Amino acid sequence: MSVIEDLLAERDWLLADGATGTNLFALGLAHGDAPEMWNLESPEKVRAHYRSFIEAGSDIVLTNTFGGTANRLKLHGAQDRVFEINKAAAELLAAEIAAAGRPIVNAGSVGPTGDLFQPVGPLSHADGVASFTEQMRGLKAGGADLAWIETMSSEEEVNAALEAAAAVGLPAVCTLSFDTNGRTMMGVTPRRFAELAHACDHAPLAFGGNCGTGAPDLLAGLLSMADEVGPGDVLVAKANCGIPEFVDGAIRYSGTEDLMADYAVLARDMGARIIGGCCGTSPAHVRAMRTALETRPRGEKPSLERIIEVLGPLTGKTGDLMSAHGAPAPEGRAGRRRRRG
Repeated sequence: MSVIEDLLAERDWLLADGATGTNLFALGLAHGDAPEMWNLESPEKVRAHYRSFIEAGSDIVLTNTFGGTANRLKLHGAQDRVFEINKAAAELLAAEIAAAGRPIVNAGSVGPTGDLFQPVGPLSHADGVASFTEQMRGLKAGGADLAWIETMSSEEEVNAALEAAAAVGLPAVCTLSFDTNGRTMMGVTPRRFAELAHACDHAPLAFGGNCGTGAPDLLAGLLSMADEVGPGDVLVAKANCGIPEFVDGAIRYSGTEDLMADYAVLARDMGARIIGGCCGTSPAHVRAMRTALETRPRGEKPSLERIIEVLGPLTGKTGDLMSAHGAPAPEGRAGRRRRRG
């Protein structure tokens, strides 16, 4: 049994962390710089980032390795340091977990390569598997408990990453990023992803959505999976903290602590067992989510209308996915709901 499987056997829900990039910018990372290089150049700041989410109550913390494949690191001349960079990131997190004195999942973050897979682009399946395998070997050597495969958009890339995790001997969690059309950039719907998670050769131990457009859209997308999600599935919700806005020359996310607390409770009530935040989510947001999950009683599974009522309107066509599967979307209501955050 892996650490995450042990925790899932003991608990109804686990709290993941929030954003990596957003919070490293707050610690001084310059726009355009590779966050992954800080694992070697500013390890104390990376440890402080990890520690902030552990102290906020996260049960799962992601390593600072989202762009840790050679495909991404070559943009910064570091394609020959993949193993070193990923190993260091996981080791830094392992040290903070050891100091915390409680079980916490060391989740090795694995983001997209940035290259398009065949037949749309030039990257072959074998080369994709090799790239992910190199990264995951470093993560495992540094103490990562699993491969956290996130923000994916194509079936081909998901399959390559899951195959690499199996080859390295790491269990995997996989999340896709769904946009305003209720699909990933490459056209994968939440329902199709659930089908893929069940049918692929190397099934993830948990799957769901992250990033995308905001909390209501992410939950609406996961709700559209309902017919494909069984009692043994572990669903993941890791939404952005509201909507990005350009304020005083910088991008700010609109989500308040109250909004993210409400989102966390709705995610739990709709069946998600791993709940966290993505872009814009700070340790303060995560702390509010933990408090809400621990103190608010479980409610009925929320409808799409309830999600919109609590979290605000959908930003795109995610609600259409519900209509496509026999559940009426609340047309005409979203624009009249009060936005929170």
